[in-house]
Amino acid sequence: MEVLNHTEKRTDKNLLVIAHLSQLLGYVIGFGSLIVPLIIWLSTKDKVAGMDEHGKAIVNFQISLLLYIIISIPAILLLGLGILTLIGACLLGFILPIVNAIRASNGESPSLFMTIRFIS
Repeated sequence: MEVLNHTEKRTDKNLLVIAHLSQLLGYVIGFGSLIVPLIIWLSTKDKVAGMDEHGKAIVNFQISLLLYIIISIPAILLLGLGILTLIGACLLGFILPIVNAIRASNGESPSLFMTIRFIS
């Protein structure tokens, strides 16, 4: 009887790119920027090479972005500077998933700019 080893992970750069670009669903339909990448990460982290690293980066980034937005709302009322933080968070939430999708397609590690590491 032959024992098969199914521990090898497949290389799927397209799925990594889709996971990064699915963060932009928040701009298209209003929600899903955390839920969809989380589902993709949890369902394929043991099957696709690099998905665990990229999935953790995506979830950490989305939680950090949510935290920045929550902090900027009261800051608008206090000093008015929160509007700049809110605009910066929205721009960062749009640009960084595209940058990381390009990095994933090139086989590089994701950029962790302005990301708090909740999941390590």
